[in-house]
Amino acid sequence: MPTKYVVVLGTLMSGLGKGVATSSILRILDFYGFRVFPIKFDGYLNYDCGTMNPYRHGEVFVLDDKSEVDMDFGIYERFLNKDLTGDLSITGGKLFSIITTKERRGDYLGEDVQMIPHLTNEIIGKIERIAESKKPDVMVIEVGGTVGDIENSYFIEAMRQFSLKHKTVFVNLTYVPTIDAVGEQKTKPAQIGFRLLLQAGIVPNYILCRSPTKLLEKTKEKLSLFGNVGIDRIVDDSDQPTLYNLPLHLMEQGFDRMLIKDLGLREKPIDRVKLAVWKDKVAKIIKPRHSANIAIVGKYTTLKDSYASVKEALIHAGSAADTRINIKWVESSSLEKDDLSEEFNGISGMVVTGGFGLRGTEGMINAARYARESGMPYLGICLGMQLMTVEYARNVCGLKDANSSEFDPGSRHKVIDLIESQRGIKQKGGTMRLGSQRCIITDKESIAYKLYGKSSISERHRHRYEFNNSYRKLLQGKGLRISAVTPDRRLVEAIEWTTGFGIGMQAHPELKSRLEVPSPPFIGLVQEALKFKR
Repeated sequence: MPTKYVVVLGTLMSGLGKGVATSSILRILDFYGFRVFPIKFDGYLNYDCGTMNPYRHGEVFVLDDKSEVDMDFGIYERFLNKDLTGDLSITGGKLFSIITTKERRGDYLGEDVQMIPHLTNEIIGKIERIAESKKPDVMVIEVGGTVGDIENSYFIEAMRQFSLKHKTVFVNLTYVPTIDAVGEQKTKPAQIGFRLLLQAGIVPNYILCRSPTKLLEKTKEKLSLFGNVGIDRIVDDSDQPTLYNLPLHLMEQGFDRMLIKDLGLREKPIDRVKLAVWKDKVAKIIKPRHSANIAIVGKYTTLKDSYASVKEALIHAGSAADTRINIKWVESSSLEKDDLSEEFNGISGMVVTGGFGLRGTEGMINAARYARESGMPYLGICLGMQLMTVEYARNVCGLKDANSSEFDPGSRHKVIDLIESQRGIKQKGGTMRLGSQRCIITDKESIAYKLYGKSSISERHRHRYEFNNSYRKLLQGKGLRISAVTPDRRLVEAIEWTTGFGIGMQAHPELKSRLEVPSPPFIGLVQEALKFKR
């Protein structure tokens, strides 16, 4: 059976949740046993997301194969419970790099190289090659940005041409605001979005309407009239109690049956066991028996998307523990003082996150000290593990100027330092220790072993600096447990306090957390937070 395609486009404004809508479509088709994969297009001219500012773009998501991709890939993986690959990420930078290379090589000799047909043909060919390689029943293609942007206009044109060759269903995600003063849902902005799509030569098969409240029937009627689609294809995508409820909400409206029919897929019974597991997990997010307040300490907390995977990993662990996670976002630069009791009043657990650069690092060190001395459950991720090391070196081992060479190259005690393979690197993109890396838990009495229940584990990495081996014996002699290392024993992967629950991991365990398979360190943190609260 040839691959079918769903193309998700957004009109009117960005940030509507195309990634969640795309993931929900993928999950619905997966419930029916169809083999599905996403493709994401991003119009920026960066080759990938690796060098982007988290304040502007949100977190950089890392795949097993070392690819640094858009954060929407995190949503896809969390919904599908499937590891994805970097070839599914298409950026403007990659496309123009291919075109320029071909032109210089002489592939277009004698031709004027243009957006149409050369660039659009490249896009179409790339999608066809991915489909040939993955052999899915359905590919769901998310077009980043907003219809009308210059950055994605050539890709949208390629999708129009693509639909002439392949069975393609178009889904338009738009916004229906409610004016508080009159309490009326307004359709005019969505109508403007429809016109932009029509001007691009695309007639949507479905219109998903983001709205703060449930879509009213009269609103659907109006959108159907002006959007030129049947009223049953105006689909409510109003705010949900959790984003993981959206697939269920769409199915309640019959979207699943209509989509399968439109794609011309053979009918299959839904996997009721898989659906029941999903419903149970969602129910424990919406109406849990317990609650816990957990602080996320980070450098970029003003944009919550900078730590999207950390937040979701806590929600997954909360669902597993039947616990509502109330997150307190703590900007690390606000913790550069002696007394932190007010900031962590009522908090039962702490995650200190990753990041780059000097700003806010002293606050993170203070946070680690507060957790260690108060007995508060602590999880340090990447930079959070490195600064946990610095804190221990300073305040337990007496190395008062201990630091990372990233922040203080002149420090006498660089307990965190560059490894030899990172020295002399000039380019930034894709040069860190990236992707899935295996590590060995060496101590069966450790927190790590109790969490994972095995000695060999694999987590994803994204970092350049490492624990300095010159200080291993000193820190271990003062009670710091090194509980995991690389298979060759050369690099430290996890450290722990021997008093209370305190673990730091050089990896980013949040990147592999899924609703159906939560990350072990996050489950451990939530469980310990419930004990600490009591």
